[in-house]
Amino acid sequence: VQLQASGGGLVQAGGSLRLSCTSSKRTFSNNAVGWFRQAPGKERDIVAAISWNGGSTYYANSVKGRFTISRDMYTVYLQMNSLQPEDTAVYYCAAGRRPTYGHDISDYNYWGQGTQVTVSS
Repeated sequence: VQLQASGGGLVQAGGSLRLSCTSSKRTFSNNAVGWFRQAPGKERDIVAAISWNGGSTYYANSVKGRFTISRDMYTVYLQMNSLQPEDTAVYYCAAGRRPTYGHDISDYNYWGQGTQVTVSS
């Protein structure tokens, strides 16, 4: 399974971006998918996750009410609104080991290459 993340960029505080994560493999549609982010010098943390059919979602407290995760058969989206400088990081998408999502890096076994999100103040 190969994942391709895109949609990052430079945006001013208060702005929006939409990240996309696509997979060329049909099996992507049977797995949970998570978005993680990693800022310089910090650990990679989960931002949001979605179950295989989109019926269940998870958000980190820091992004609740601002970010929305969604998916169709081959793409998972992360809509990011009201972006703040502390959202600056490399964002990674990952496919989980099961149809339901987990919160830990170890719950995900396929990773995209990352896309940079930079929010200026």
